[in-house]
Amino acid sequence: MALRPYTAVMVVPTGVGAAIGGYAGDALPAARVVASVVDRLITHPNVMNGAQLYWPLPNALYVEGFGLDQFAAGRWGLRPVHRNRVGLVLDAAIETELRGRHLQAAEATRATLGLDVLDYVITDAPLGVTLRQADSGATWGTLEQPDSLLRAAEKAMAAGAEAMAVVARFPDDEDEADLETLQNYRLGQGVDLVAGAEAVISHLVVRTFGVPCAHAPALSPLPLDSAVSPKAAAEEIGYTFLPCVLAGLSRAPQFVTRPGNALSDHLPASYGQSGDIWADQVDAILVPASACGGGAVLSLSRTKTLVIAVADNTTTLNVPLTALGGHPVNVSSYLEAVGVIAAHRAGVHPQSLTAQVPHLSPLADEVLP
Repeated sequence: MALRPYTAVMVVPTGVGAAIGGYAGDALPAARVVASVVDRLITHPNVMNGAQLYWPLPNALYVEGFGLDQFAAGRWGLRPVHRNRVGLVLDAAIETELRGRHLQAAEATRATLGLDVLDYVITDAPLGVTLRQADSGATWGTLEQPDSLLRAAEKAMAAGAEAMAVVARFPDDEDEADLETLQNYRLGQGVDLVAGAEAVISHLVVRTFGVPCAHAPALSPLPLDSAVSPKAAAEEIGYTFLPCVLAGLSRAPQFVTRPGNALSDHLPASYGQSGDIWADQVDAILVPASACGGGAVLSLSRTKTLVIAVADNTTTLNVPLTALGGHPVNVSSYLEAVGVIAAHRAGVHPQSLTAQVPHLSPLADEVLP
């Protein structure tokens, strides 16, 4: 009898300065290796997006963060697709020339990659993105006109969009603190100032409409700097970060709910379609060891899912799973994590691969109250 597919989730929280995954697609190499030892890898845009660069992983599912949290909690399921018709929403605040560059990128994905990108919608008001940074160093943001975004997304869906790419005009760094943060990021030493606000935008669309969504910021091109870190370089080689978003959304799984679950009027109920994926099918989740407070990790840590905490992927946070009552398998690197997953999939206890295999001991007597 064939074993069920081995399914892993890989999470790298957005906007927390992750040493791996906090820059321009620099978690992609780790995702590629993890995908090679599992049947299905569920991950999110922060891991897969590399601005101008991307890498197609046939067994990876590109799932926006809010949707991933709903999936991990067992509220939503994932339905793999062969393709999506991708809607494109552009912020009215984007200048004419910069808008033209983004449209060229979208048209290039039609012509070069064969993606099904629909005609675009411009919001009826500037979205008004503002950027914020917490004392911890983590970033977030707000929208002055969220209703404008939702009206544009609804218009794109009425035209047949099954997934949504959003491009909002982000403020160019002007004050000294933001410029310093940007320079540190470009040198591979800081936090991505725009990442937290990007998550706010995609969360809003997914929560409201229940469709896959990802965001690409529109920013003025930066002057050439030969000192830019390779980890940030993917964002330096073009006028737009849109290509990876469109490529990811073109195969992003659709969200479904269980019969009788009325979480969203836009989500279809699943009636046991054989290809649907639910949280109880997840075998392992990988997460930075210091960033275990997210919804997906907390939900899956309460199940039989193996939680693998990667110490080398440091962040600005200090939220280990042990502080929240969880019991992860602690590893130093993604290379070690891949070995743990391979052993788990093979049904081999990792300690049996070392020279130190302990004797069995009797269980302690139950302590009665």
